[in-house]
Amino acid sequence: MVYYFTSLCGEFMIYMGKDKYENDELIKYGLPEDVWFHVDNLSSAHVYLRMKPGMSMDDISDDLIEQCSSLCKANSIAGCKKPSVHIVYTRWKNLKKTAGMVEGQVTYHRPENVRRVKIEKNVPIVKQLERTRKELFPDLEKEQERREKEIQRQKKNEYKKLASEKKKQQAEAQRDKELRSYDRLYDEAYMTRASDQHATVDATAAEEFEDDFM
Repeated sequence: MVYYFTSLCGEFMIYMGKDKYENDELIKYGLPEDVWFHVDNLSSAHVYLRMKPGMSMDDISDDLIEQCSSLCKANSIAGCKKPSVHIVYTRWKNLKKTAGMVEGQVTYHRPENVRRVKIEKNVPIVKQLERTRKELFPDLEKEQERREKEIQRQKKNEYKKLASEKKKQQAEAQRDKELRSYDRLYDEAYMTRASDQHATVDATAAEEFEDDFM
């Protein structure tokens, strides 16, 4: 079972696993847009924020970070008793699960991409989020497969679009080249005709001069 929440702004989905076994499933079957939150150095729920496609971690508002962090703190046996804790968060794709790790345990591919924030106890935020909670049984593996296929289609369409634009640019460049070549030939032909006409005028003038002289 997965618990789903709606952010207080109503625009984002926040979710977390029911227990450590569910947490392992979430670690395995996350999406590229997911950001993972956890209480630093304490046991807690694994809370995920699903960003909108194209967003980066820098685009996450402070309010949204506070909401996800508050859920983490409230769902930590030790953390919920403290006035404040530190929360670590990073992209789902930065999570790393190695052999020998217990359920729910995780490390990182790039520790330098993990951020840390201090969060105070905030009961009102947690209560508001709890009112939106839904308990669902999603097929996480299928959701991940579906998203991966969608991303591949988008990449394929973008590639086709870029290839089409490149082909169009090449065609326009070729037309420009042919026009310049045509203009050059026209100019050369014009200069040749002008030269011939000038030579004819000179020859006619010479003949008329000779006739007058004789």
